[in-house]
Amino acid sequence: MTDEPSLNLFQQQEANRRRTFWLMVGFVAFFAWLGFGGDYIYHLYTLRAPHQAYHHDFPWFGIALSLVALLLAWYAYKTGPDKVLWSTGAREVIEPQGPKEQQLVNVVEEMAIAAGVPRPRIWIVDDPDPNAFATGTDPLHSHVAVTQGLLDLCTRDELQGVIAHELGHVKNLDVRLMTTLAALVGAVALIHDGATRFFRGSGGGGGGGSRSEDRKGGPLLLILLVAWIVSWLLAPIIAQLLALGVSRKREYLADAMSAQFTRNPLALASALQKIEGAEAPTEHIKRGAAHLCIADPLGRRLTDHEGLFADALATHPPMAKRIAILKGMGYAQLKKEGGAVS
Repeated sequence: MTDEPSLNLFQQQEANRRRTFWLMVGFVAFFAWLGFGGDYIYHLYTLRAPHQAYHHDFPWFGIALSLVALLLAWYAYKTGPDKVLWSTGAREVIEPQGPKEQQLVNVVEEMAIAAGVPRPRIWIVDDPDPNAFATGTDPLHSHVAVTQGLLDLCTRDELQGVIAHELGHVKNLDVRLMTTLAALVGAVALIHDGATRFFRGSGGGGGGGSRSEDRKGGPLLLILLVAWIVSWLLAPIIAQLLALGVSRKREYLADAMSAQFTRNPLALASALQKIEGAEAPTEHIKRGAAHLCIADPLGRRLTDHEGLFADALATHPPMAKRIAILKGMGYAQLKKEGGAVS
């Protein structure tokens, strides 16, 4: 078994802090372009309008949209975990109901000690398909959620492997990046939908001028307008692509950390095999939170492939490869232990 996860932990945490910061900066900058770009286009459009007509000289749209984006980025960072849990319909385990829930609480407490993190709050998603995810902003404010299907399907050792995997994401600060991203994807969709309704309702309009005056600024105005409209149209698609590609390589590290915490990589391999064999997608976990889960909850075929296209668009690495790596770690451990005994 490798000690690489512990050696790289602080670098991984710092990298995730940087990525979270630049993700939020990029989010604000993108909407600043939409705002100030719109202001500049409208300024060009009204530049040669008659003196008594409206001239768009103050960038109120850019300032307003930048402030909205800044507030949304802050709000997404602070409330992202709550929004993710709400979107999945998860219920918190305060007083365990039955032996399976008690076992879950015990396993989470054990694995939190092994991982060296505070015990996260525990949630259950009432869905028969086996899956799990972690969310939060840092180890002190983290949550682990499992589906009812996972509790019904996994043995105690397998559940340990899954919980340890999720606590690996917590310790790496993967949850901060992935939860913020999930919240920002939702914010982009809301802004896009609102803007679309506004543009449809406004029906265009503007200051205008003579045809010869419009033609004088026509090429630049047309190019900027096309770029601006395309940016609005692509905003939710770009955000979704970021969510799709953010977690694929992180799953390998979380798998390795699970093996390190449990000293039993074969248990996680067995759990992943059972999860992979489940019949249907996880209905309660939607597209915006799919990248948070231990397995792709949407059941997309792209997840089973490798290569540049799959690396860019799939939320998770191929399950078969993850299982093979874990089995290799387990067999190497057994061989080492057998050699030590002999």
